[in-house]
Amino acid sequence: MRPHEPSLRSYLRSSFPAVHDVDDVVQESYLRVWRTRATQPVRSARAFLFTVARRLALDLLRRDRNSPVVDVGSACISQVVEEKQDLIAQVGRREKVRLLAEAIAALPERRREIFFLHKIEGLSRKEVAMRLGVSDKTVETQTARAMRACEEFFRRKGMIGLFHDGTR
Repeated sequence: MRPHEPSLRSYLRSSFPAVHDVDDVVQESYLRVWRTRATQPVRSARAFLFTVARRLALDLLRRDRNSPVVDVGSACISQVVEEKQDLIAQVGRREKVRLLAEAIAALPERRREIFFLHKIEGLSRKEVAMRLGVSDKTVETQTARAMRACEEFFRRKGMIGLFHDGTR
């Protein structure tokens, strides 16, 4: 019966597109053919397999049509799971932002100011240097020291970095 499986699946998908779980129909068909073969001979396994599968698909469609219960399907379940994952991710991001704010607040004032302007506000090193009246090299050095201090802060809190994938 296994050699007939691809053509059986194709037949079920094309003839019964409303049957959502073709795998169940195929497995149930195998089971019924096997049970029948255990008690009586079957002349053509392929023909019998297709007949059983067709009848199962029709029964399933009739049952679904007459059932007052609406199948919400796996799409609804996956949406709930995705929403839960989104919520968890959102809470995680908030926690990371809170930790970043703590790490920045713990920096010495001048270093914090340079780091904030360069990394948070997105100003270039040259723009920060001009705004604060310091050298470009000072901005570079203070930013690097601030980054190391933040990384150390995260390590003390049990994090590899700001993000779990190791990026900053």
